[in-house]
Amino acid sequence: MTDYTAIASRYIDAFNTSDPADRAALIAGLFAADVEYRDPLATVSGHDGVNAFIAGAHAQFPGWVFSLAGPVDGHGDQARFTWTLGPETGDAPVQGFDVVTLDGDGRIDRVLGFIDRAPSA
Repeated sequence: MTDYTAIASRYIDAFNTSDPADRAALIAGLFAADVEYRDPLATVSGHDGVNAFIAGAHAQFPGWVFSLAGPVDGHGDQARFTWTLGPETGDAPVQGFDVVTLDGDGRIDRVLGFIDRAPSA
């Protein structure tokens, strides 16, 4: 049986890892080599694309952390979960949810991301 919560937790861990080499190792273990990632801010593919996207989030929001914000829902080869992004303490000004699909090896091969709340410019 697939542990969707563990997959989502590892996903959040990858997004919170600031060291590029450590993050690349997490990405390689969690994502399929040909992963496709799409959200309102970016469309990237492959391990290098995901790594660069996460690095950009760290640059845009230094010191902020991603957190799971509720239960993970999954069935078959797909899961969805809500996440937040904000300072380690206090309210998180950014919230979204992602839908991921898994390949035959249980690695994430597609991410469809949505942003529900973000600070205005």
